[in-house]
Amino acid sequence: MSKKKSPSFSAVFFFLFLAMCYSPVATSQSLPAFEMALSTGKVFKASKDLPKRRPVIVIYFDPDCDHCQKLMNELFRKINSFRKTEIVMITFKPLSETAAFEKKYATRNYPNIIVGTEGNYFYLRNYYKLVKMPFTALYDRSQNLIFSYREQTSVDDLIKRVKNLK
Repeated sequence: MSKKKSPSFSAVFFFLFLAMCYSPVATSQSLPAFEMALSTGKVFKASKDLPKRRPVIVIYFDPDCDHCQKLMNELFRKINSFRKTEIVMITFKPLSETAAFEKKYATRNYPNIIVGTEGNYFYLRNYYKLVKMPFTALYDRSQNLIFSYREQTSVDDLIKRVKNLK
Protein backbone atom coordinates (compact mmCIF):
# COMPACT_ATOMS: atom_id res chain seq x y z
CA MET A 1 0.00 0.00 0.00
CA SER A 2 1.22 3.41 -0.82
CA LYS A 3 1.02 6.15 1.76
CA LYS A 4 -0.75 9.36 0.84
CA LYS A 5 1.68 12.19 0.89
CA SER A 6 0.61 15.07 3.11
CA PRO A 7 1.11 18.59 1.82
CA SER A 8 4.32 20.28 2.87
CA PHE A 9 4.31 23.08 5.40
CA SER A 10 5.34 25.61 2.74
CA ALA A 11 2.46 24.59 0.46
CA VAL A 12 -0.08 24.91 3.27
CA PHE A 13 1.42 28.27 4.33
CA PHE A 14 1.29 29.52 0.72
CA PHE A 15 -2.42 28.68 0.35
CA LEU A 16 -3.26 30.23 3.73
CA PHE A 17 -1.35 33.36 2.70
CA LEU A 18 -3.28 33.57 -0.58
CA ALA A 19 -6.59 33.09 1.24
CA MET A 20 -5.71 35.90 3.65
CA CYS A 21 -4.71 38.27 0.87
CA TYR A 22 -7.90 37.79 -1.08
CA SER A 23 -10.30 37.52 1.82
CA PRO A 24 -12.55 40.48 2.69
CA VAL A 25 -11.63 39.94 6.33
CA ALA A 26 -7.96 40.56 5.55
CA THR A 27 -8.72 43.97 4.07
CA SER A 28 -11.27 44.96 6.68
CA GLN A 29 -8.66 46.76 8.78
CA SER A 30 -8.86 49.86 6.61
CA LEU A 31 -11.83 51.91 5.51
CA PRO A 32 -13.36 50.36 2.39
CA ALA A 33 -13.73 52.45 -0.77
CA PHE A 34 -17.50 52.55 -0.93
CA GLU A 35 -20.05 54.74 -2.67
CA MET A 36 -23.52 55.83 -1.64
CA ALA A 37 -26.31 57.91 -3.11
CA LEU A 38 -27.22 61.11 -1.31
CA SER A 39 -30.69 62.63 -1.12
CA THR A 40 -29.29 65.62 -3.05
CA GLY A 41 -28.90 63.39 -6.09
CA LYS A 42 -25.10 63.28 -5.80
CA VAL A 43 -22.93 60.21 -5.34
CA PHE A 44 -20.59 60.17 -2.35
CA LYS A 45 -17.31 58.32 -2.89
CA ALA A 46 -15.50 57.63 0.38
CA SER A 47 -12.06 57.47 -1.23
CA LYS A 48 -12.49 60.91 -2.80
CA ASP A 49 -15.05 62.80 -0.72
CA LEU A 50 -14.06 62.01 2.87
CA PRO A 51 -11.78 64.66 4.37
CA LYS A 52 -8.34 63.23 5.07
CA ARG A 53 -6.60 63.17 8.43
CA ARG A 54 -9.78 63.06 10.54
CA PRO A 55 -11.21 60.11 12.45
CA VAL A 56 -14.21 58.51 10.73
CA ILE A 57 -17.24 56.82 12.24
CA VAL A 58 -19.27 54.61 9.92
CA ILE A 59 -22.78 53.78 11.11
CA TYR A 60 -24.75 51.26 9.08
CA PHE A 61 -28.39 51.51 10.09
CA ASP A 62 -32.03 50.99 9.22
CA PRO A 63 -34.21 54.08 9.88
CA ASP A 64 -37.08 51.79 10.97
CA CYS A 65 -35.02 49.79 13.48
CA ASP A 66 -35.76 50.50 17.17
CA HIS A 67 -32.13 49.88 18.19
CA CYS A 68 -30.96 52.24 15.43
CA GLN A 69 -33.34 54.98 16.54
CA LYS A 70 -32.16 54.58 20.14
CA LEU A 71 -28.54 54.95 18.96
CA MET A 72 -29.37 58.03 16.88
CA ASN A 73 -31.23 59.71 19.73
CA GLU A 74 -28.31 59.15 22.11
CA LEU A 75 -25.72 60.14 19.50
CA PHE A 76 -27.47 63.40 18.64
CA ARG A 77 -27.86 64.28 22.34
CA LYS A 78 -24.05 64.13 22.57
CA ILE A 79 -23.20 65.25 19.03
CA ASN A 80 -20.83 68.02 20.17
CA SER A 81 -18.40 65.32 21.31
CA PHE A 82 -17.97 64.36 17.66
CA ARG A 83 -17.24 67.79 16.13
CA LYS A 84 -13.74 66.77 14.96
CA THR A 85 -14.89 63.43 13.59
CA GLU A 86 -16.43 62.61 10.22
CA ILE A 87 -19.63 60.60 10.64
CA VAL A 88 -20.89 58.57 7.70
CA MET A 89 -24.37 57.12 8.14
CA ILE A 90 -25.36 54.61 5.53
CA THR A 91 -28.46 52.52 4.98
CA PHE A 92 -29.85 50.21 2.32
CA LYS A 93 -33.26 51.92 2.36
CA PRO A 94 -34.48 54.07 -0.57
CA LEU A 95 -33.58 57.75 -0.91
CA SER A 96 -37.03 58.83 0.24
CA GLU A 97 -36.44 57.19 3.64
CA THR A 98 -32.90 58.56 3.76
CA ALA A 99 -34.25 62.09 3.20
CA ALA A 100 -36.88 61.61 5.93
CA PHE A 101 -34.14 60.48 8.32
CA GLU A 102 -32.03 63.54 7.46
CA LYS A 103 -34.99 65.81 8.15
CA LYS A 104 -35.90 64.12 11.44
CA TYR A 105 -32.37 64.46 12.84
CA ALA A 106 -31.47 67.70 10.97
CA THR A 107 -28.23 66.09 9.82
CA ARG A 108 -27.58 68.82 7.25
CA ASN A 109 -26.96 71.20 10.16
CA TYR A 110 -23.76 69.27 10.86
CA PRO A 111 -21.04 69.66 8.22
CA ASN A 112 -19.23 66.55 9.50
CA ILE A 113 -22.22 64.22 8.97
CA ILE A 114 -23.06 62.62 5.65
CA VAL A 115 -26.09 60.37 5.20
CA GLY A 116 -26.76 58.16 2.22
CA THR A 117 -27.91 54.82 0.88
CA GLU A 118 -26.11 52.00 -0.83
CA GLY A 119 -29.46 50.78 -2.11
CA ASN A 120 -29.66 47.09 -2.83
CA TYR A 121 -25.96 46.76 -3.73
CA PHE A 122 -25.18 45.73 -0.13
CA TYR A 123 -21.45 46.34 -0.61
CA LEU A 124 -20.86 47.50 2.98
CA ARG A 125 -23.41 45.12 4.40
CA ASN A 126 -21.49 42.23 2.82
CA TYR A 127 -18.07 43.76 3.50
CA TYR A 128 -18.76 43.92 7.25
CA LYS A 129 -20.78 40.68 7.15
CA LEU A 130 -23.68 42.40 8.87
CA VAL A 131 -26.54 40.47 10.35
CA LYS A 132 -27.80 42.98 12.94
CA MET A 133 -28.10 46.73 12.95
CA PRO A 134 -26.95 49.24 13.87
CA PHE A 135 -23.29 48.54 13.14
CA THR A 136 -20.70 51.15 14.06
CA ALA A 137 -17.02 51.24 13.08
CA LEU A 138 -14.44 53.75 14.27
CA TYR A 139 -11.44 54.53 12.08
CA ASP A 140 -8.42 56.65 13.00
CA ARG A 141 -7.00 59.59 11.02
CA SER A 142 -5.25 57.18 8.66
CA GLN A 143 -8.54 55.33 8.11
CA ASN A 144 -7.42 52.22 9.98
CA LEU A 145 -10.07 50.34 11.93
CA ILE A 146 -9.83 51.00 15.67
CA PHE A 147 -12.99 49.35 16.95
CA SER A 148 -16.37 48.10 15.78
CA TYR A 149 -19.64 47.59 17.59
CA ARG A 150 -21.58 44.65 16.21
CA GLU A 151 -24.25 44.61 18.89
CA GLN A 152 -25.20 47.73 20.83
CA THR A 153 -23.14 50.85 20.27
CA SER A 154 -22.25 52.56 23.52
CA VAL A 155 -22.09 56.26 22.66
CA ASP A 156 -20.15 56.99 25.85
CA ASP A 157 -17.59 54.32 24.94
CA LEU A 158 -17.40 55.70 21.40
CA ILE A 159 -16.75 59.20 22.79
CA LYS A 160 -13.88 57.84 24.94
CA ARG A 161 -12.35 56.02 21.98
CA VAL A 162 -12.57 59.14 19.78
CA LYS A 163 -10.90 61.26 22.49
CA ASN A 164 -8.09 58.70 22.76
CA LEU A 165 -7.31 59.15 19.06
CA LYS A 166 -6.25 62.77 19.49
